[in-house]
Amino acid sequence: MNPITTTQLHLTDLPIGTLTLTASDDALTGIEFGRIEHEQLEQVPNDLLLEAARQLAQYFNAKRQHFDLPLAPLGTPFQTQVWQQLCAIPFGETRSYGELAASLGRPRAARAVGMANNRNPLPIVIPCHRVLGADGALVGYAGGLGVKQALLQLEGVLAPAVAAPLATRPVSRRLDGAGHYR
Repeated sequence: MNPITTTQLHLTDLPIGTLTLTASDDALTGIEFGRIEHEQLEQVPNDLLLEAARQLAQYFNAKRQHFDLPLAPLGTPFQTQVWQQLCAIPFGETRSYGELAASLGRPRAARAVGMANNRNPLPIVIPCHRVLGADGALVGYAGGLGVKQALLQLEGVLAPAVAAPLATRPVSRRLDGAGHYR
């Protein structure tokens, strides 16, 4: 059963900028970077969104390493398999796209794993930021490489940059009822 997203919440006081969270009555369905206005969604957050906001605040304050939320990411069966593998990467560790592909029994599918990673509708909670290039390089992230770096620094994977602020990506967009950005 596909959950129907009904409500949204904007988190603005995060070290990486604003996040927009969306949920059905039963599960978290999306996390987007920036302030996204979904005109068809209620603006009053439900209990699940408030709990997600609480857990994200704990994560950013180094008081949480795992999220305990019902999730409903919509994707293909392959994408879902990749996202499950992402959830298996422990806090403070990373994997390469090739390692993820091999763990799925498809060692030649690193590029397909990268595309599934790119389609992750729940970044941070489904930790796609923990995936690096084969040479350990920071590559591709929906929130931008600065945000990926900041998340990996928070988790102790990367040393904090000297005098470099956490990168933010201020975005403000509206999504109309037809699914188009205005």
